[in-house]
Amino acid sequence: MPRQRFWFYAKCYGWGWGYPSCWQGWAVFEVAVVLVAVLRLLFPFHEYPGFSGLSLFVVAAGVLVIMGLKGERPNNWHGGP
Repeated sequence: MPRQRFWFYAKCYGWGWGYPSCWQGWAVFEVAVVLVAVLRLLFPFHEYPGFSGLSLFVVAAGVLVIMGLKGERPNNWHGGP
């Protein structure tokens, strides 16, 4: 049976995910960066502080959900050397 290819591997130290491991993971980050940039241009923070903060939270939460679904499961805290 072939090994599942993760878009994000678990970090070596700490808990969570590291850098993307394939083009799909990098595409997720690129789309998130473009979304944040477009939302900041359309809704400047000084004019729409609530919506600007909420939109940043939603984009970050979306990235974390995708990392949870397509990433390797981070089991335990990995201590340093």
